[in-house]
Amino acid sequence: MPSLTGAESILKSLQQNGVDTIFGLPGGQLDHLFDAIYKTKENLNLIHSRHEQGAAYMAFGYARSTGRVGTYTVVPGPGLLNTTAALSTAYACNTPVLCVTGQIPSDGIGTGRGYLHEIPDQLGLIQKLTKWAARIDHPSQAPVRIREAFKQLQTGRPRPVELEMPMDVMGQQSEVSILPPESYAESDLHLEHIEQAAKLLAKAKKPLLVVGGGAQGANLEILQMAELLQAPVTFFRSGKGVIDERHYLSQCFPAGHRLWKEVDVVLAIGTRLKYQQMYWGLDENIKILRIDIDPTEINRISHPEVGIVAEARTALKALLPKVERYNLRRTSRKQELIELKAEFYSAFEKEISPQMAYLRVIREELPEDGYFVDEVTQVGFASWYAFPTYYPRHFISAGYQGTLGYGYATALGVQAAHPGKKVVSISGDGGFLFNMQELATAVQYGLGVVVIVFNDNKFGNVQRQQKEWFGGRIIASDLHNPDFVKLAKSFGLSGQRVRTPDKLRPVLRRALADSAPALIEVELTQDMPTPWPFILKPYARPA
Repeated sequence: MPSLTGAESILKSLQQNGVDTIFGLPGGQLDHLFDAIYKTKENLNLIHSRHEQGAAYMAFGYARSTGRVGTYTVVPGPGLLNTTAALSTAYACNTPVLCVTGQIPSDGIGTGRGYLHEIPDQLGLIQKLTKWAARIDHPSQAPVRIREAFKQLQTGRPRPVELEMPMDVMGQQSEVSILPPESYAESDLHLEHIEQAAKLLAKAKKPLLVVGGGAQGANLEILQMAELLQAPVTFFRSGKGVIDERHYLSQCFPAGHRLWKEVDVVLAIGTRLKYQQMYWGLDENIKILRIDIDPTEINRISHPEVGIVAEARTALKALLPKVERYNLRRTSRKQELIELKAEFYSAFEKEISPQMAYLRVIREELPEDGYFVDEVTQVGFASWYAFPTYYPRHFISAGYQGTLGYGYATALGVQAAHPGKKVVSISGDGGFLFNMQELATAVQYGLGVVVIVFNDNKFGNVQRQQKEWFGGRIIASDLHNPDFVKLAKSFGLSGQRVRTPDKLRPVLRRALADSAPALIEVELTQDMPTPWPFILKPYARPA
């Protein structure tokens, strides 16, 4: 067995489990870990951020766009606490993010002596925000703990995990047995549930597929099922790209609401199905079938006709041949669904301009395999249903967590994971300032994200609500902003300002062609129309 420090034991165990990129920020309790990273030149990419939150969001973007584990490291106490918004985002979006943090000296934990970065019960606190968390108390424990961490990350519902190691243990030398990666056997399917679901789907007259983030790895099987049943596939933020949105069976979120009125059997795959069950309505004439890796999710809101606890691709591979055996003869719904798609995109053009015009320019200039990172902004809200996505994991969102300011740092993580691809990040002027310091990281590491900042000098959504709900009493929603173009140039980026979608096109085209980090400010001179009527829909059938 080799003699390794605790830090070296962590690092070698991470590499054994396929970690090739670490995002992080150095500090006293991590000195040994960063020294170990320095000595490890091969097959490891270190990207240091300018804020702990940035490092955690970068790990989120890496994981969200690849399906692999995104790893970051920060000091304990305030460093770890600075990352909790990103951890909550990863938790909400079922994303495998691994946080490796330092800790105060081992003999001081729990004593309250006032060590640098000491907080009460750090491990207990972080266990509430993650799927699993543990402390490594000796270098020889690191391989076992890291193996368990990856088991938690790669089995069941993927959610973030955390590991901590005291600073003295990071420097401690010991004989360590590095463990190989573990393989995980999937649970057996309940074949009677597969059979029951297949018969219901095969006899359905108006079937509908609803897909979420848990379906991202099953895109081929989902398309095969949809074509077999001539069933439209609808989705919200996390399900975008599961099938190519140019396909006639792919139907945007508001079109899904229209279809909900007459559907008789729904196959929900890797989705909470929250909007449909809570806000679109259920009755005795609709049967819900669910595939989900998390058994607690299947019955959370209502009880489905059939619940299949399994990874989406595994369940669909078992389900497809049985549906094919029982399936009714189907008439193509191509023309009907092409017309439905056209109807809604026509409505978007009329009712959410200029958002739609800006999204159209971005979609047409971004390569088909480019990545789009949304934000908590008026254009971002519209993108959930009006920005076509062609490939799985190419639309990145914060999901229900709605973490304002997450987007730019997340986009840098996406770019780090896909160095040969184009990445566009959109932000509002309010949210962009949350992590604008990461412009320095983009320049330092050549992360060629093009960020488009829509500047209306306000928290637009908040101010609209103040006007509509509170008699126009405006407070704390007007903003004083820097000159974003000068700001970008001061960091060493290309910076440009435009005022219309037509002017955006050539500027965005040049920025994407340059493959260097760039900022484009879109100066808005009037309020954008509300995008919410296409999302917050009334009941489609009795509740």
